Amino acid sequence: MRGSTDRQMTICTVVDPGDLIPDQHPIRRVRPFVESALTRLEPTFEEMYAKVGRPSIPPEQLLKASVLMALYSIRSERQFCERLQYDLLFKWFLGLNVQDPAFDATSFSKNRERLMDNMVSKLFFQAVLEEARQQRLLSNQHFTVDGTLLESWASLKSLERKPNLGGQQKRKRRRGGGPKGPRDGNRNPEVNWRGEKRSNQTHQSKTDPEARLARKGAVPAKLCYAGHVLMENRNGLIVDVELTEAHGRAERETGLRMLHRLGRKKGRMTVGADKGFDSKDFVQGCRELGVTPHIAQNTTRFRGGSAIDGRTVKRAGYALSQRMRKRIEEIFSWVKTVGGGRRLRFIGRRRNQLWVEITGAAFNLVRRSNLVPRPA
Repeated sequence: MRGSTDRQMTICTVVDPGDLIPDQHPIRRVRPFVESALTRLEPTFEEMYAKVGRPSIPPEQLLKASVLMALYSIRSERQFCERLQYDLLFKWFLGLNVQDPAFDATSFSKNRERLMDNMVSKLFFQAVLEEARQQRLLSNQHFTVDGTLLESWASLKSLERKPNLGGQQKRKRRRGGGPKGPRDGNRNPEVNWRGEKRSNQTHQSKTDPEARLARKGAVPAKLCYAGHVLMENRNGLIVDVELTEAHGRAERETGLRMLHRLGRKKGRMTVGADKGFDSKDFVQGCRELGVTPHIAQNTTRFRGGSAIDGRTVKRAGYALSQRMRKRIEEIFSWVKTVGGGRRLRFIGRRRNQLWVEITGAAFNLVRRSNLVPRPA
């Protein structure tokens, strides 16, 4: 029998958004972990806001919204707020009722400075990590460090020559070289750098002055930041994450800082890395911190040999660290594809550091949901 369309809309109904979410949906396993981590931040939230005044959007909802943006590859905050208006799963995750309106996208920008000043994203990342440590999902001896380039929001068209402050003679520009202005009334300018070299010493982006020209491999240089991750080798969870300026020593310097923040542990610690970390300063810094460097040897002739001796290479632990270090590429792939980090959405290192820490926490939440046994 053919069914008919009922034109009469339901006038009154009682429904809980949680009843509409499937029991086996992965988000159901993530939400308790988020709630437990936010409970640890309750004292911080109390200090952030005044006791009297107009109520603002709870910081718990802003952090949950940021986690959802990373999990569901939502590009912008305005797009998230638009989807929050009609997506019942999002309302259930944030603890909203069906009839509650979505908050405005400017709420993120208004509260972002407060979150950054109180380092809430870092505290949230550490709270998620501490929950995993209590569940004995972390290794406290074996780690892997690596870095990658994250493309800045600024485009190459935003590059302009730095002001001549040293009194040096300006380089003559060839005919037709350098950026052009708008053409035919279009606000998007045409740029022609033919005949003019660009470098971080002579040029700077007017959109994002902290971004630097960088590249890896045989690809054109782009305005980028350097993202760094310290991973534990037991389950591939992120232990530390940082965003820095992109330059040739960024990976090694940041790697030593993250190992220093990790602190000395009982027993001997090891750290695996690729050939880019095979330098005397990094190897010596690891040994001063009590960490055995299990770094891939870079034996090219012009470098004069590797900083890793032959005794370390022959050990079974070295081979195991080299095999496990490849899992860190899974983190970079997830951050760039699912997390939306192939091109950063904010301007400035401080704002992007907040995004990196929340995205790293979201990755750990997904990993924990897959590692922890489901309740019977």
